[in-house]
Formats: sequence, C-alpha cells, structure tokens
Amino acid sequence: MTEEAIEKENAEIAKAYKELLKVSYQTLTKEDKKLIREAFEVALDAHKDQRRKSGEAYIFHPIAVAKIVASEIGLDATCIAAALLHDVVEDNPNYTKDDIERLFGETVARIVDGLTKISSLSKDTDVSTQAENFRKMLLTLNDDVRVIIIKIADRLHNMQTMDSMRRDKQEKIASETLYIYAPLAHRIGLYNIKTELEDLGLKYTEPDVYNDILEKMQETKEKQDQYIKEFSKVIVDSLDAEGLNYEIKGRPKSIYSIRRKIVNQGVEFEEVYDKFAVRIIYKSDLKNEKFLAWKIYSIVTDHFVPNPTRLRDWISSPKSTGYEALHITVMGPKSRFVEVQIRSERMNEIAEKGYAAHYKYKQGNSEDALDTWIDKLQEALESNETNAVDFVEQFKLNLYSKEIFVFSPKGDLKSLPKGATPLDFAFSVHTEVGMKTKGAKVNGKLVPLSHELQSGDQVEILTSETIKPNRNWLDYATTARARSKIKSSLKAEKKDLAEEGKEILRRKLKQLKISLDEKSINEMVNHFKLKTSLDLFYRVGIGTIDNTMLKEYASSRSNVFMSYIKSKIRKPTVPPDIDKDEITSKYDQLVFGKEEEKLDYKLSSCCNPIPGDPVFGFLTINDGIKVHKKNCPNALSMQSNYAYRIMQAKWIDSTQQEFATQIKLSGIDNLGLVNNITQVISSNMHVNMKSISFETDDGVFSGKINVIVPNNTMLKKLIDNLKKINGIDKVTRV
Repeated sequence: MTEEAIEKENAEIAKAYKELLKVSYQTLTKEDKKLIREAFEVALDAHKDQRRKSGEAYIFHPIAVAKIVASEIGLDATCIAAALLHDVVEDNPNYTKDDIERLFGETVARIVDGLTKISSLSKDTDVSTQAENFRKMLLTLNDDVRVIIIKIADRLHNMQTMDSMRRDKQEKIASETLYIYAPLAHRIGLYNIKTELEDLGLKYTEPDVYNDILEKMQETKEKQDQYIKEFSKVIVDSLDAEGLNYEIKGRPKSIYSIRRKIVNQGVEFEEVYDKFAVRIIYKSDLKNEKFLAWKIYSIVTDHFVPNPTRLRDWISSPKSTGYEALHITVMGPKSRFVEVQIRSERMNEIAEKGYAAHYKYKQGNSEDALDTWIDKLQEALESNETNAVDFVEQFKLNLYSKEIFVFSPKGDLKSLPKGATPLDFAFSVHTEVGMKTKGAKVNGKLVPLSHELQSGDQVEILTSETIKPNRNWLDYATTARARSKIKSSLKAEKKDLAEEGKEILRRKLKQLKISLDEKSINEMVNHFKLKTSLDLFYRVGIGTIDNTMLKEYASSRSNVFMSYIKSKIRKPTVPPDIDKDEITSKYDQLVFGKEEEKLDYKLSSCCNPIPGDPVFGFLTINDGIKVHKKNCPNALSMQSNYAYRIMQAKWIDSTQQEFATQIKLSGIDNLGLVNNITQVISSNMHVNMKSISFETDDGVFSGKINVIVPNNTMLKKLIDNLKKINGIDKVTRV
C-alpha cells in the first residue's frame, strides 16, 4: 500500500471510532470513554497485520460489531469494549485471557473468553456438529448472557458483509443464521436484528426469491406511504383532541415474513394483504401507560372496524421475551386490513433494544423474563438425555413457538408454547407434579394428557403417588423441560429393570449349571448380538430373552469342542465398555407418525440414511414415502416448501416397542370376579389397560380386555395369571 492509501485508511478508522462513541444508546462517562479507547488501541495493535476477504483492514469489523452493540442493542461501555476485543485472543497469540483481565478487568475478560470459546468450536459443516456447537455456545449463557448478544452482533456484521465470499460459503453461513442465530435474537427480544438476520439469510439461501420480493416492495413503497397518510388523517384529530403526545409510523413487513406468508398461505405477493403495519407510539408515565393504550385503541376502533379475532393484548400479559404492545387488525381505507401496533415509548424501546432496555426500565426486584428463561435453559442444557440435533430442534420449537397463557386453579398465570399439553403444564409447575400426573381437568372437565391447551384455559393437574411416567408421555409432552424429565425417569426405570433382570438371569443360569460371571456375561452379550451387559440384563428383565433362548445359549456353550475350534479360528470379540453404565439402542425398525406405524418406505439416495440417523419421511407423488436424514442437503427446502408432506419418523429398538392386543375371557360369574381381573392386570408391570367390557348371562361370564404389552412373553405371563383366577374357565388372545 502507498503512504497516501495508508493515511486515507487511518483517517477512515479514526472516523469509524468517533462514530462509535457518537451513536451509543447509553450515556458514556469519561471513564467509559477511556475504557473504550484502551480497548480500541489493543484491538488496533492485535489486528494490525490482518485484512478481511474484501481487502479492507480487519479492525473495521470489531468497530462495526461494537457499533451494533452500542446503538442497535444499546449495551454499556463494558460490552462495547468486549465487542472491540472479541477476536483479539483468538487471532493474536501475543494476547491471552490473562492479559485482557489485567488490562480491562474480570468482566470484560470473561465475556471475551466466552466469545473466544465459541469461535474455537469446530467449523464442521455437519449439522450434528453444528448442533453440538450451538449447545456449547448456549452453555456460555451461564457465564454471561452478553457473550451471546455480542456473538449475535458479530454474526449480523458478517451477514452484512458477505458479498466477497464464495457462494457455497455464503449458503452455509446463511443457513446456520436462519437455523440458530435468528431464533436466538428473537428470544432475547432483539426483533430488529432478528428481522435483518432473517432477510439476509433469505438473500443468500434463495437470492432470486429475495430480489423478486425486494423489487416488488420498492415498487409499492409510494402507494404504501400514501395509504399510511390517508389512515393517519382519519384518526389524528381525535387523538389530538384527547391531548395525546404521539407519533404515527408505517413499518413495512420483512421480506422473510412476506415470503413465509406466500409459502404458508399459497398466495402471490399481490395477495398478501398486511405487507406493512401502522405503529402509534405515545409518551406516557408508567402509571398511565395501560390506560392510554386502551384509550388509543378505542379511538382507532371508533373510526375503523376491528377484526375481533386479531386482538393481541401483550400489555396485560407481556410475552416471555418482555415484549409489550397492543396489536389490533382493523378494516382501513379502501377496505384493506391494516395491523395497528400501539406502544408507549418505553415499550417501543424494549421491542427494539430487548435486553438493554429491559434492564434500563426494570423496577425493583420484579422477576425478569430473561432471567427466568436463562434458568430454564440451564436446566435443559444440564440434562444430556437428548442428542444434540434433537436438542436444537426442541429448543427452536420452544423459541419460535407462539405463546399461550393458561391459569392454575388458584388463578396464577403461566406462559407455555403453543401446542403445549396438560403434561407440559404439570412439569412447568414442578417436576414432582409432572412425575405424578394421573390426569388433568381443563375448565373443570377431564381431558386426556394429549389435549392441546388454549390461551385462557384453567388447568388443574390430578396426581397420584403410584403413577410413573411411561413411554407414551413422550408423545404428549412438547416442552424441552417435560421431555428431558420424562426421559430421565424412563432411563432410571430401565436401570431398575436391569437390576431385576440380573437377579432373574443369575437364578435361571444356576438351573442350567452356569455361573453368572464376566466370562458368561461377555459370551451372552455376543451370543444375543447386544452392546452392553446392561442391555442383556434389561432384556431378561422384560422377558425379551426367555428360558428357551437361554437354553439355546447353554447348549451352544456346552459344545466345548466346537467352541475350542471356533476360538482357534476367531477369538471371541469382547464388546468395548462391557459394563458401561447405559442401555444402548439397537435400531432395527423404522416407524412413522405419532402412532409409530410400520409403513412401506424407500431410503433416499441424496443422503443415504442408515439405522440410527435422525430422519423424517417425505411423501412423494409417485414413489411413496422416501426417508431423508434431518441434515439432508434438501431438508431445508422440503421443510419450508412442502411441510404438509413431511412425516415424523424414527428408528426404534423393536424389543422396546409396545403392542396393542385383545384378550377374551369366559367363566362362571361370582362376586368380586371383575375386581380380581383388574387387580391381576394392574399388578402385571408393563401392561397398560386401554379398555375393558364384561357381561353376564344366566351366571355365565364373558369379557374383552384391550391391553398394551411390550412383547409376547409379557402377554403369556398375563394370560397365565388370569387363568389362575377362581371362576375363570378360558382365556384366549384374539
């Protein structure tokens, strides 16, 4: 570079730095400016030899990230300094975490360290690795939520400056942004940044679609501005007459949300009716905020007819992100629906700045939604039951889902994601309540545990000390908290069964003159093609490995000569981690939908799924069900364009599946017979009674029972026990 070019660049760097101080949302003291100046100088030195792909000096990137943190997110000097330093430790070996702590104090060092940890995570393209990285990234929330906020700002600037990158790189980063960073920004309440991340994500994943909508929006901009003027003209006099201090703004909907409407509703751009919203922002003290919001509401609805199904009151019940506003949809001029958002200046700041404004306005020790969210998130992170991809999918569901508000019997209000069930509500009250759930009443009526709750429902949970979670509960629970607790409980139950199975196995082997030791366990694990000793004990416990199978093993073992020959030819392989403390899944069957049906399918050639992979079914027009991996390169487009054709699918261990069957009984009617039958069924573990019907005719008794059993052995055991009941003559399986 020539001396002139270097001087010009230095002047631009100085200008960018001054701008950073100017645009800060917080008022900066002398100490603040000194801290930011020192951070800037360290960053300038650390990155002096670095350039970005576009050719510009690297220092412009940390300044831009700090600018987003200062103005758009509105954080304080500590965060601005951390944003300036976010790449220093990672990019320059001359600076360590200890150096940062010595120069800038413990808080800045902790934030920079968190950001360095995230950057050093594997840059692998594999979705499961990405998901694992995401999980690790969320763990840094425990250190400091500001780590994630600065990371979002870093991602936003990267997305804004991606033009000089390779096409495949742009697609990968954009998909990851839509997959992870936009939902996070939404959850932390950074709506403006979420919108920009989504639009930029679409720009690089589907550029033609993005440019097409952008052009059409620019063409209609003048008409929209004109329409907002017409709308405002009608209500301005009435608002002024009430002496309100307000402003009316038009806000175009984001390109991404218009695209989503086009796809979901199957309409053309011209047919999307609410391409913009009108925002009325008013000045008010805290005491009169709610009163004024409803006053403005009544003025707007005096002039325009409201759509009663589209009223959203987030002032009385703020969203768990902290968002507050009154949203109404009215029939505006020219018979067009318009969304009107009514917010005070405080609410508007919270909507735009999220976390920072929330803390600026936080009064006393009122429980903060973000704090509550971080606590819940920690709980989900600490439970390692789910694999990383499931975790991210579940997490995203809980992030993006619309919220519903339900009441406890005492009238407490709880927010849950849309689609939540009484079981989710029970676990949100307390884990112990969830674990002991026997049934639920919604608005005073008994409902199944799979019942979908609606906003305004009053939910009462009925509990019982004898109840334990069963596998079906995983079909009824939608929240990450409930699912992880149920999975932990099922795992613990399996371990108890394995303990029982070990004792049963010891007794049965004794009869076959075989002692239960490490050698015989290893042999049986190999013989039954299992992975761990716990698998073996569990299968004996539930009866999948029965007497006949054990006798077969004993006879194959007693042929010493054959065993000797075999061992000479091939040493028996001892499975690794034979006593590993877990029960592994043997994936040997693919099932579809909530009912876990067995259907005909083909494995797709684009991603070649194998048993155990996270998968979904896609209903093709000519080729039946095709099975794809969740991280298939075509998954994003299939899920966004043809969501109605997607079927849930999963690999299961067929030995752990449950089956429905019917038992017929007949005999001589006597007092207490029905009671004896139901007692036998309920005392048989792993048997779930679905329905029961009995009738007697002149002293002859007949009955039908529909039960769910894990396997044939359990069914035989149940039938044998029913035959022993006094008065029962015949028991048959239908």
